[in-house]
Amino acid sequence: MNGRYVPVNGISVRGGSTCAPLLILQVGNMSVTFQDYYKTLGVDKDASQETIQRAYRKLARKYHPDINKAHDAEEKFKQINEAYEVLGDPEKRTKYDQVGSSWNSGFESYGSAGGENVHFSFNSADPGQFSDFFQNLFGGRWNFGEGNDRWGSGGQRRRGRDQEARIDISLSEAYHGARKSIEMERIETDADGRPQKAGKSYEVTIPPGMTEGSLIRISEQGGRGSGGAEAGDLYLRIHILPDPRFTINGHDLATSIDIAPWEAALGAKVPVATVDGRINLNIPAGTQSGLTLRVRGKGMPVSSAIHGDLLVTVRIVVPKPLSTRERQLFEELARESRFDARK
Repeated sequence: MNGRYVPVNGISVRGGSTCAPLLILQVGNMSVTFQDYYKTLGVDKDASQETIQRAYRKLARKYHPDINKAHDAEEKFKQINEAYEVLGDPEKRTKYDQVGSSWNSGFESYGSAGGENVHFSFNSADPGQFSDFFQNLFGGRWNFGEGNDRWGSGGQRRRGRDQEARIDISLSEAYHGARKSIEMERIETDADGRPQKAGKSYEVTIPPGMTEGSLIRISEQGGRGSGGAEAGDLYLRIHILPDPRFTINGHDLATSIDIAPWEAALGAKVPVATVDGRINLNIPAGTQSGLTLRVRGKGMPVSSAIHGDLLVTVRIVVPKPLSTRERQLFEELARESRFDARK
């Protein structure tokens, strides 16, 4: 590049060429292909920030190099991260949308939007981490009018990207809370933008009442910032391991118990396990197999004073094999009873 500023439809670009009108930004002798970040994340252009974040997390897990061993997984992982770097930041997304909306007309509306004095300076790119398209739009300095130089002359200041990992806990740990030591291997980028593995240990406090998918935030333990900016945050997504006694539905727990035919017919009190001990559950007379009884306040903690419920499903079982006396009693019941189970 020769260092001249050439006006392109109201935008000054350092270089010796102008913008081509269709999908290619021409800077000096380098052609830069337009990146459709919405297509990369599989979201609509009017998607909410929450939708964009969900899409990013799903794809990042799918193509993470530690998980996906396909030959193109690492490249896709980088493309996904780049797309989220832009669309996950409302300010960058606004700038990108302005470019995208006028790309086919050579940036005409972008250069004059709101009367802003917009300049691109391509002197602080971070080769290898993001595409040329990203570098040309965000790699240097944005000036929005007098005295509003966001990045400064020393290069781009960018907060590190938030990162996410999974932490496995038992149901008892989710119920009571716990403190766990975890060892994590993460993918980080070196000074040249190349991905590399790094290990780190954390002491994590698990608050009582964690449910499946809950997030624990560890401040500034995510991706490294650039230009002196702070690191991103690390989010640990809770996964509660299967428990042989209970299944979890939000803050409610579910279990089942077996009862004898006479307990179902006559009613009874039977012991039922909860997370913090046993209770005696009242079985009403005439209980049918498959009935679910609700025990208030014996589910997962919602707060220190509020718990979900325990749902107990009843199954009627018969003795097998029958003793001689049991068979006599059942035969006598069959002769005396007028009950027809099929009606």
